[in-house]
Amino acid sequence: MRTALPIASLLLALSLPATVGATPPDLSTEGERSAYARTGRYAEVIALCDAFAAKHHDAVRCVDFGTTPEGRPMKALVVTRSGARTPEAARSAGIPAVLIQGGIHAGEIDGKDAGFLALRQMLDGQAARGALEKTVLVFVPVFNVDGHERFGAWNRPNQNGPAEMGWRVTGQNYNLNRDYAKADSVEMQAMLALVNAWDPVATIDLHVTNGAKFEHDISIQVEPLNAGDDALRGAGRTLREGTLARLAKQGSLPLPFYPSFVENDNPASGFVDGVAPPRFSTGYFHLRNRLTMLVETHSWKDYPTRVRITRNTVIAVMELMAKHGRDWRALADAADTRAGQLGGTTQALSWTASEKVRTIDFRGYTYTRTPSEVSGALMTRYDDRRPQVWKVPLRDEIVPALQVTAPKGGYLVSPAYAETVGAKLRQHGIAFTRIDRALDDAKVESYRDDTPVFSAGSSEGRHRLTVDGAWAAETRGIGAGALFVPIAQPKSRLAMALLEPQAPDSLLAWGWFNNAFERKEYMEDYVAEDVARDMLASDPALRATFEKTLQDDPKFAASADARLEFFYRRHTAWDERYGLYPVFRIDTTP
Repeated sequence: MRTALPIASLLLALSLPATVGATPPDLSTEGERSAYARTGRYAEVIALCDAFAAKHHDAVRCVDFGTTPEGRPMKALVVTRSGARTPEAARSAGIPAVLIQGGIHAGEIDGKDAGFLALRQMLDGQAARGALEKTVLVFVPVFNVDGHERFGAWNRPNQNGPAEMGWRVTGQNYNLNRDYAKADSVEMQAMLALVNAWDPVATIDLHVTNGAKFEHDISIQVEPLNAGDDALRGAGRTLREGTLARLAKQGSLPLPFYPSFVENDNPASGFVDGVAPPRFSTGYFHLRNRLTMLVETHSWKDYPTRVRITRNTVIAVMELMAKHGRDWRALADAADTRAGQLGGTTQALSWTASEKVRTIDFRGYTYTRTPSEVSGALMTRYDDRRPQVWKVPLRDEIVPALQVTAPKGGYLVSPAYAETVGAKLRQHGIAFTRIDRALDDAKVESYRDDTPVFSAGSSEGRHRLTVDGAWAAETRGIGAGALFVPIAQPKSRLAMALLEPQAPDSLLAWGWFNNAFERKEYMEDYVAEDVARDMLASDPALRATFEKTLQDDPKFAASADARLEFFYRRHTAWDERYGLYPVFRIDTTP
């Protein structure tokens, strides 16, 4: 790895005043003291959280917002000079909050050191002057705390420093940036509670990307911009463009898309932009009608460079929040109102890039692609001494991939699943009510699929489920204790993302309802033989259908199992709940 910048060069790059050497050691980080050759352990976060609150008691509160499975406190610094030191006070005064989180992948730890540096500069009046008077900053230095303490020198083999860093996933092996929608992890449940309390108008998620070698040093992706509330997309564009412009002015080469090649390790294949599904931060918050930004510094840049650029991003966001935060808060509130009026309208559940291609100039290096003597595969070798402009394809026109019509009333969750689904809805702050009486003849839409596809392997500890059925009107009895989830609420898009069965990160897709799609009861062949003969003798129409199917479908005719199941499925013994999704759509409020 490259050697770290000398401390004098680093301070110059960070544009700090000459008095920075007098900074009290209790507010500096191990990173700063080592010229960003190293990063500190989590004990430093705990100590700094208290130290910032002690020195700046008028502006900083150090709070615990959760405890990890390994027993470590999850720390956040709540910072403001607006006087709004609680969520209630901020809402009452109309002060917008911004959440900046580092270390969701604890090996990508730039956000922790950069965030503490930016925070100290803001509090000392050296950067983003006046921003803390107009906003509340909720800073989480390390989201994945247990992963942070799985410390090692090669935890990020593609990353250029620091000397040691944390691990990508949690102590329970959860990837937190795959957990926003399903929220299986203790850490994510704690984060959602923090989000529900402060309701940040923008969430900034700080990462470090992997990938090829090129000159671009950071990418910035924002939603809503391609997805979400139409009016709020304008705020998303302002946030993205304002951040990109500030970074470019400070010497960066920022990108507005994630620079991952279409074909792995092949620069000529170019890039495809998109909207992440809600397992990711940038796919989640726009469903809550809030802004989010994914920040990805480039792993091949050295750690001092990455910290500097991440610090610049944090400052840029705070400057933009100070300028636009109140307006964005008002836009978000208006989006909440509009979200309560989505019943009966067409809504996108996922997005994709169209086939429209444009060629862009991309700042890379000269490279060769030749067979490797080790793997035998084609290998790309970069010469980072020779910059080169690549002319590569980019598909960045984003269009809906899956659309559905929102229910006019909302969703009914079967009483058998009310407890587990209700707990998940509460974690996300989605409104629902419990119906204490039975609905004997409810006019609903039901979703069925008796040919579900279960994933062959486990993902994030779950076997995913894919269904290909359809909603159909029927009258059903729904027992007492069902949940009603109204579509007329601010988080209607999020409710749809969790409860529409074909949504990419629905509860169904993540295996919450696998039992409903598993066959549990059977009819023995010798019983089915007798049942079939009785049915054929008593029902001429059934006999005609059976004989026509034999004639028209050779595979059916050749399968004894298929022929017997033909009758079993039409018998009263058949389990009518097999393949029935235990969540229903309804047009009215029950």
